[in-house]
Amino acid sequence: MQGWLVPPPREPTKTREDFDRERAAKVEWLAREGLLHAERIRQALLTIPREDFIPRRYRDYAYLEVPLPLPGQQATISCPHSYPLFYEPLGLDRGHRFLEVGLGSGYGAAVAREVVGEDGLVVGLEIDPVTFEFARANLERAGYRDLALVNRDGGLGYLELAPYDRIAVTAACRVIPPPL
Repeated sequence: MQGWLVPPPREPTKTREDFDRERAAKVEWLAREGLLHAERIRQALLTIPREDFIPRRYRDYAYLEVPLPLPGQQATISCPHSYPLFYEPLGLDRGHRFLEVGLGSGYGAAVAREVVGEDGLVVGLEIDPVTFEFARANLERAGYRDLALVNRDGGLGYLELAPYDRIAVTAACRVIPPPL
């Protein structure tokens, strides 16, 4: 991962209580810094244990402002501040049909699912099969079984469940592909 200092992998030592405190402090920091305004996103970030979407040996770093490596080819989970930056400008809200290109760890799809609620739809696309399986397993373990997860090139979009109210491209791409 060029440009970022990634902390060394290690066996996790933090407790669930440690993570709960760090999660609450991070959400408070995001709001204080003016990065988080939407109440539904705030509640989602407080609800979802980000550490459960990170490989075990990086779990203790879950709330640091650094992308962390994921299984697969050059995959990372974005910094915690990225999620309000991805979703707030979209006006993502209850009942929306949402497409996320770049499923990564599945954390962003979980955040989106909490925001759109049971009346909405979250579709996640991931090109890398190893990263896709990591995300799928994380989401299933966390109880998110009503998302549409597809292992394919996100640049192709996903017309099978279109139209979408909102689309976020959270994967690296040089240009926005025409289908999106």
